[in-house]
Amino acid sequence: MTTPNKFLAYDDTRAERVERLFSRIAPKYDLINDLQSFGLHRLWKRKVIRLARFGPGQRALDLCCGTGDLALGLRACAIDDVQVVGLDFSGPMLELARSRRTAEGLHWVRGDAMRLPFPNEAFDIVTMGYGLRNVARLDHALREIRRVLRPGGRLLVLDFGKPDNPILRGLYFLHLRTLPPLLGKMLCGDSDTHAYIYASLMGYPAQRGVELRMQKSGWKSVRVHNLLGGIMGINYGEA
Repeated sequence: MTTPNKFLAYDDTRAERVERLFSRIAPKYDLINDLQSFGLHRLWKRKVIRLARFGPGQRALDLCCGTGDLALGLRACAIDDVQVVGLDFSGPMLELARSRRTAEGLHWVRGDAMRLPFPNEAFDIVTMGYGLRNVARLDHALREIRRVLRPGGRLLVLDFGKPDNPILRGLYFLHLRTLPPLLGKMLCGDSDTHAYIYASLMGYPAQRGVELRMQKSGWKSVRVHNLLGGIMGINYGEA
């Protein structure tokens, strides 16, 4: 089941539409994240950073980094001898990330998650916050991520989930169909900018489906960390 939305497509125009969406919402992105999650997205991102176990001598890649929350959090939790790269294909989002802070060992790169501009086995950790749901070919993106991870390297994907409990799932979907589009209309002038969340989630396998795909493609130690009953999910796996 999919919901019509001008920023969503399942053909060769998908990347172009997603880039247009995030370039448009960039100035209000952090504000709307706080409003629609009641600030909880900050706690969920801290959970990702704790699970990453990032430490001295390691390199981390934050894919679809947006305004840089996860990349900045990773850099802050490991004081010495680390490198963090934040990659996004939206220029306006990267400009906001760069404006927040520049620190030694922290780099911002404009690029495509489907064609990562890095050599094989370049990173110990890859994080991805609210990005896997937006790629044109999910399995291809997972292969590309695995290519740039060292053996034993860790992938952590945070995204909107589909709760197992049908009552909770129905209430959650009702929330996504009402509040985010209203915020999009009020703050971005277009309800489709945030109606996109529900529309894209309907075509996304969410945490259980991503878990299954990772298991079938050979990832190790695959598991799901559900947040708020599965409203959000963190997929974890090792290369």
